[in-house]
Amino acid sequence: MKNVILLLFMAFMVSCGNQEQSEPAEIVIKQEQQESKASVKERLTKEGFQIFDYVDEKTKDTVLMQQYFIAFLKSGPNRSQAKEEADSLQALHLAHLGKMYELGYADISGPFGDDGVIRGITIYNTPTLEMADSLANSDPMVKSGRLIIEVHPWWAAKGFPLR
Repeated sequence: MKNVILLLFMAFMVSCGNQEQSEPAEIVIKQEQQESKASVKERLTKEGFQIFDYVDEKTKDTVLMQQYFIAFLKSGPNRSQAKEEADSLQALHLAHLGKMYELGYADISGPFGDDGVIRGITIYNTPTLEMADSLANSDPMVKSGRLIIEVHPWWAAKGFPLR
């Protein structure tokens, strides 16, 4: 019986010791995450991006916010192309967006599900409005007049997924 009590006591002490050691490890992980966010913030700031951060009161995590640019693709004045030309423009439009993704300038894009004036959006990951506007206006659909672009600054937290 003494051996069982001794084993239970030793197990208790070991488990208590592990709890005390895990707390500093959690602090180290949080510090590494902070340093990581700090280095991301520094790099993006050097590249000309607008960045700010804040501490989430509930989680106590630092949230890094970045300015992106959202381009609204709206119906343009020239939508009377023949079907073959419209299909060709659509293929060129998709190739343009693919290139934007490949170069890291576009993070998300897609059409709207209705038949309204605003046909779709693209979110540009560029340091300036002028750069996002230039990239959006180089789209073959825009050059043809089938679409026009309206670009606005938009803030989003880094690293948060769409759900």
